[in-house]
Amino acid sequence: MALHILRHAVADTYLAEVRDSRTPSARFRELVRRLGGLVATEAMRDFPTRPVEVRTPCGVAACRTLAESVLIVPILRAGLTYAEGVSQVLPEATFGHIGLYRDETTKRPVPYFCKVPQRLAERRILLTDPMLATGYSAVAAADALLARGADPKKTILLTLVAAPEGRDVFLAAHPDIEVWTAALDERLNEDAYIVPGLGDAGDRIFGTLA
Repeated sequence: MALHILRHAVADTYLAEVRDSRTPSARFRELVRRLGGLVATEAMRDFPTRPVEVRTPCGVAACRTLAESVLIVPILRAGLTYAEGVSQVLPEATFGHIGLYRDETTKRPVPYFCKVPQRLAERRILLTDPMLATGYSAVAAADALLARGADPKKTILLTLVAAPEGRDVFLAAHPDIEVWTAALDERLNEDAYIVPGLGDAGDRIFGTLA
């Protein structure tokens, strides 16, 4: 698989405001939700469907609907708001949660929570995290899903902004998992933040900036 970049004028407009350091937390959260819905909609374009007949006020229509259930799995904590946007597109989807935090010395993820439904192989899985920076948190989250039976070819990682370093780390570890993002940025800085990026997504979402 490869990394796919969303090409959409509305997404570009939202992303410009998300990047802006002057954007307040409440507006930032709303934009992350909206971008989550846009990226997810495009990423699910080729999900399998099945035929159904629907009675309209004027007759019977031959329609199609999703053939498999969808599971949304945010990486806590920043992935929660992004996942809310995805759930607005698919309100019938179920949720799992994976908790990771980054050790500020090693820059590596430390797991602390994982709760997902059973029979993961039967589901389409959307793993959400706004930032694909070093890639190690996404790798750890995908590892946890696959260890519990997820099918990598039915799993998609949804991000907002990715760094080339994170893309390379993730795809080397999980070449069968698709990655969708709204932007591929220049690089990581010495603190493992994406440049130009949008800062710390979790802090900006929840208003916990120092």
